[in-house]
Amino acid sequence: MGSGEPNPAGKKKKYLKAALYVGDLDPDVTEDMLYKKFRPAGPLRFTRICRDPVTRSPLGYGYVNFRFPADAEWALNTMNFDLINGKPFRLMWSQPDDRLRKSGIGNVFIKNLDKSIDNRALFYLFSAFGSILSCKVVCDDNGSKGYAYVHFDSLAAANRAIWHMNGVRLNNRQVYVGRFKFPEERAAEVRTRDRATFTNVFVKNFGDDMNDDKLKELFSEYGPTESVKVIRDASGKSKGFGFVRYETHEAAQKAVLDLHGKSIDGKVLYVGRAQKKIERLAELRRRFERLRLKEKSRPPGVPIYIKNLDETIDDEKLKEEFSSFGSISRAKVMVEVGQGKGFGVVCFSSFEEATKAVDEMNGRIVGSKALQVTLGQARGR
Repeated sequence: MGSGEPNPAGKKKKYLKAALYVGDLDPDVTEDMLYKKFRPAGPLRFTRICRDPVTRSPLGYGYVNFRFPADAEWALNTMNFDLINGKPFRLMWSQPDDRLRKSGIGNVFIKNLDKSIDNRALFYLFSAFGSILSCKVVCDDNGSKGYAYVHFDSLAAANRAIWHMNGVRLNNRQVYVGRFKFPEERAAEVRTRDRATFTNVFVKNFGDDMNDDKLKELFSEYGPTESVKVIRDASGKSKGFGFVRYETHEAAQKAVLDLHGKSIDGKVLYVGRAQKKIERLAELRRRFERLRLKEKSRPPGVPIYIKNLDETIDDEKLKEEFSSFGSISRAKVMVEVGQGKGFGVVCFSSFEEATKAVDEMNGRIVGSKALQVTLGQARGR
């Protein structure tokens, strides 16, 4: 909990509209520093710096909760992009319900920005078109990367900004301003367009002896090529994949249809349309989301895995055998057609409890068999 008075649980909703999000914070900024910075704007309930749940390192953003909405609004209008610890911070209303942000409604994307345009300049340029929920120029260690996002509180405001600002010259650079599209949407557009026009083919799963000439010989059968490249590591050894660019889409398509799945020197080739970076990133996000959902469905705690279980051991018996080592959130024997498969899992509330169970139960005879007990990977609670 940060400085100031804590927020009473029963009055949480009343004060949500008086809470500000503070972003782009220097890692050394503390709750007390936030409190001292914003206290002149009006009475505060509390301040908070958000931290990593494991390492406790600051995440670069936090919250300031005022007693009165008018004070929060005054701070938002007059203190945005002020300095704290020598770095400008970014203010916006705290949004407990993130459905508007996730919907993308009112969000616009700006690119080809001059590097001199920062968050403050962008905010004042676009605030003429409506109320801004958030505004951010994307930066790296070298400064602005030349693109930004502005999220308005309404679709009408976003449309006004696009209408008036798209194609305008800012600091002698013509900017693009358009509707924000989620990565999956942009990837789908690229995929739909490229399927009808692609000329670049990705090839993988060939042997170490494959070189540019051999690859060209294999693929030239389907049409003239512009470039053929086997990708190699620093030592010059083939990484087992490469690219072939054809002069025509028809040749590329024919190569994919004919060569995908074909066995070359005992290896089955993968041949497909070379994906753009945005498509690869979208696929990685989908995989990550599937893994995240799978991980989320697992019970919290530190699991241990038990093999060589006696057929008489069920969930209750398994829990009973391990309950002396600590608090158990799950004990499950894997079964198939009503019969135990000989292994199971037990989840403890702490690493220490799980380690103790492994040390004392591995090799112990339960029923008629000696258990094989190993430690699994901990999940955050």
